[in-house]
Amino acid sequence: MNIVLTRIDHRLLHGIVMTQWAGGTGAQRIMVIDDQVANDPMLKQAMSLAKPAGMASSIITLETAITNMKAGKYQGQKIFLLAKSPLTILTLVENGIEIPHLQIGATDLLTGFRCSKRAFLSDEELAAVKKIMASGTRVTVQHVPTDSVVRFEDLL
Repeated sequence: MNIVLTRIDHRLLHGIVMTQWAGGTGAQRIMVIDDQVANDPMLKQAMSLAKPAGMASSIITLETAITNMKAGKYQGQKIFLLAKSPLTILTLVENGIEIPHLQIGATDLLTGFRCSKRAFLSDEELAAVKKIMASGTRVTVQHVPTDSVVRFEDLL
């Protein structure tokens, strides 16, 4: 399995992700890891319709993601992974899933540690990002591809 990009975006799979990020990653599968969406058939179906043409999708719970990844289910595939919170990504890392690059795009928080105009982290999420970085993951902040890439460590 090759995770080509992991992105934090509170809207998960939406227009900007679909039109501006997905194609540029070279990914064959877009994976949304979110317990709420995965367990709501209507939300899951609506999000499935938003996936880019020609790209496989998985909209799964965190537990399912860990199980599937450890079992090698996505072996040989390039994955673009989406989650709402870095806490989800930290759980993956703590379960032995290698995340080469974490991109912080947009969050629904309006206060806390400011990453950009569109992204803030709670104290718990900031601690999670620091642990993710300590695991060797490169962490950047970028809303859309035309924005400058900001290295997270430069914000600390």
